[in-house]
Amino acid sequence: MDEPYQMKSGPQCNLYNYRKNYFFMLILVLGLALITRPLAIIGAALTALSLAFLNDSFAATFNEKAIRIIRQFSPHLSAKMRSPHMKTVYVCGQPRLVFVLLGLTASFVLWFTSCDLLWILYAFTTALLIIMLHASMRTPNLKARLNTFRGEFRAVWRNYSEL
Repeated sequence: MDEPYQMKSGPQCNLYNYRKNYFFMLILVLGLALITRPLAIIGAALTALSLAFLNDSFAATFNEKAIRIIRQFSPHLSAKMRSPHMKTVYVCGQPRLVFVLLGLTASFVLWFTSCDLLWILYAFTTALLIIMLHASMRTPNLKARLNTFRGEFRAVWRNYSEL
């Protein structure tokens, strides 16, 4: 089975190579749009954390580090927080979906109290448009395309110089 972070070729390589960059681009645009609203920035950070929990490796790493830190203060509580050996991902003893929904709900409350939700919608729309623009403008192999273009230009130039 292929690793998700391994370099791929073909149409799937775009998703694997750029998904982290698009996530950071979304958070950056939200942060810039909400720079004058501190609670909204905290809401954006909480949204980013909630969305990051959807990634299996992030959720598992966060779970292990949180349990290690809690073990220093309360070994009994950290033992309770150990996830059962199942195929689903647990974070601090709870299913991952619980953390995602709690984080998204808390960020919605922070956004609702700090600013107009329409402003957040504009920020998300702007971020998604920037991401789609970037995805449509980039090419998988720019160097190869430039070399092809250079070869075609030389061939046309030779035809003109022979005239």
